[in-house]
Amino acid sequence: MIPTCKGPDPATRTPRLVLPEGACDAHCHVFGPGAVFPYAADRAYTPPDSPYEGLVKLHGILGISRAVIVHASCHGSDMTVTLDGIARSEGRMRGVAVVEQGVTDAELARLHEGGIRGVRFNFVKHLGGMPDMAHFRRVLAQAEALGWHVVLHLDAQDIVPLADTISAIRIPFIIDHMARVKAKDGTGQPAFRQLLELMRNPLAWVKISGPERVSSSGAPFRDAVPFAQALLAAAPDRCLWGTDWPHPNIAGDMPNDGDLVDLLGEMVQGDEALLRQVVVANPNRLYWP
Repeated sequence: MIPTCKGPDPATRTPRLVLPEGACDAHCHVFGPGAVFPYAADRAYTPPDSPYEGLVKLHGILGISRAVIVHASCHGSDMTVTLDGIARSEGRMRGVAVVEQGVTDAELARLHEGGIRGVRFNFVKHLGGMPDMAHFRRVLAQAEALGWHVVLHLDAQDIVPLADTISAIRIPFIIDHMARVKAKDGTGQPAFRQLLELMRNPLAWVKISGPERVSSSGAPFRDAVPFAQALLAAAPDRCLWGTDWPHPNIAGDMPNDGDLVDLLGEMVQGDEALLRQVVVANPNRLYWP
């Protein structure tokens, strides 16, 4: 049976932190509605419908005007739902694709025309684990020709053995959710030290998103803040932030997205220039050059 994951907190709180004009949610999803955009038959989980309208409503509460829709594995490689959201945004959204083996240059060109600017690979075990590496290398070569980047969704324990593979990438690469390190293991854990080492590479980017996936103490996930602060200190010009709405596959406390915005304020320690860099300037460079 395909497990069903929890839905997002519907009572979004208005954050205390006022985001700057042009703020971008650089990691969010659109799920369904399934009756219009069917979920993949071989999906690892079934989400509750969280359509484009819900994302727009959320962003209105949070003070976000732009977004990057990261195509989710529950929709397989059928990009229709993500392309629909981008088209409806009238230029305010971009997207990151999931592509199947043998994807053609013509198909990637179509996705680019539709607002896609990167491709994502899942290495996370509960989502299928290690991808076919020949496919991975071929798609990265195709992405390079388009000026795209690659997004890497990893488990913490994978980042050390994959470090050489990641370092060999020739296009900008983004590590999702602070590499899903575990806060209880501290900032000195080998996985996080390796992540900081990777950030010395000028092609390396990281999302200081998903504190609920890093936290070992639960809501409000403050034990994830020191990890974000270390990454911001290491590469402030290559950090991105996103809500990860609607937060698929959360086993513990479901975050409130308004609280996540306020947690971002703690990560940047009240530095308005740094906040603007993370939510405006940095996503501009990758998605609206």
